[in-house]
Amino acid sequence: MMLGYLLARASVDVYIIEKHKDFLRDFRGDTMHPSTLELMHELGLLDEFLKLPHQEILQLSGQVGSETVTIADFTHLSTHCQFLALMPQWVFLNFLANKGKAYPQFHLLMNAEVVDIIQQCGKVIGAKAKTQDGELEILADLTIGADGRRSVVRERALLRIHDLGAPVDVMWMRISRSPSDPAETFGHVEPGKILVMIDRDKYWQCAFVIPKGSADELRKKGIENFQQEIGKLSPFLEDRVKELKDWDDVSLLSVSVDRLVHWSKPGLLCIGDSAHAMAPVGGVGINLAIQDAVAAANILEPKLQLGCPSPEELVMVQRRREFPTRATQKIQTFVHMHVLNRVLNRNKPISLPWPLKLLRRWRFLRRIPARVVGVGFRPEHIQIPSLRKA
Repeated sequence: MMLGYLLARASVDVYIIEKHKDFLRDFRGDTMHPSTLELMHELGLLDEFLKLPHQEILQLSGQVGSETVTIADFTHLSTHCQFLALMPQWVFLNFLANKGKAYPQFHLLMNAEVVDIIQQCGKVIGAKAKTQDGELEILADLTIGADGRRSVVRERALLRIHDLGAPVDVMWMRISRSPSDPAETFGHVEPGKILVMIDRDKYWQCAFVIPKGSADELRKKGIENFQQEIGKLSPFLEDRVKELKDWDDVSLLSVSVDRLVHWSKPGLLCIGDSAHAMAPVGGVGINLAIQDAVAAANILEPKLQLGCPSPEELVMVQRRREFPTRATQKIQTFVHMHVLNRVLNRNKPISLPWPLKLLRRWRFLRRIPARVVGVGFRPEHIQIPSLRKA
């Protein structure tokens, strides 16, 4: 959606193909980081964007046993917005879609499921989509695969995946929030258990981290046992855990961390989770995808004005975005193996690890994780002259 909006605003004809009739999906990436908000500022959209329903997170905290520590403090970032904005993804997508519709080059096809790509002489020349009116073929100078970690586009293109593995899965749920609850987003760690709670104003968006593939075993113990586990980790929720009436109220995310060896082939480029699936650690997935979109627009817009970008020009997008992808995934896999996996396989009391002790003692160190999470390793900026607010 972001790439389509940027290219249409630069007078490139684009079609965006969306599988569903709307964007209403629960537990998608809802965390807009300062890097994304900075792009909204550069496009002249920030003031209007921040009028949409959202919550602003200034700090991230963690609780290990009975000890609580602030992990990241975003108030010192050198960005226009020194906070994380929690916004339902459908609100964000509808905002971009409505902005895109102001341009005649922007075409959004809803309820159209991409089922294949069209290839000719080793080059991708478009995509096939299944609609209510039958199959649709769209020919294009460039096809962008932005269809997520289960990408049909990359599968049909036979692009090779490097799987980094993930030792955990996540059970997502929502529990109503009381005015007397703590006013922050935090994680709670106990031996063998991890619960992350995100303050969404009217409710808590909760992530219960479990060992990879253990969801069925957890379900066999019954929903009542699950309610008790949540209540023990966050006692102030004990009067509301019964809102989880059955397993239909709990969504399983099978966590994966992978990336394509090659993000492109002639006529085709993959970005976002299609190119590199991210774990929930840090909530960075949607923001990295948006950075990919901006990099692709900056590099390819001049080429698209003349026709089809060359294979070498498509590779330039991967070269630009591969370092931040690899660096972020390196941190995520480290957290998986040396933090989450160890906690889930431990049955003895856990003390505050030394990195968190340093963060508690020297507050200025909290700026480091804030920078890594909120801005990233290579933040992109709008470089197409016609798109900048000025």
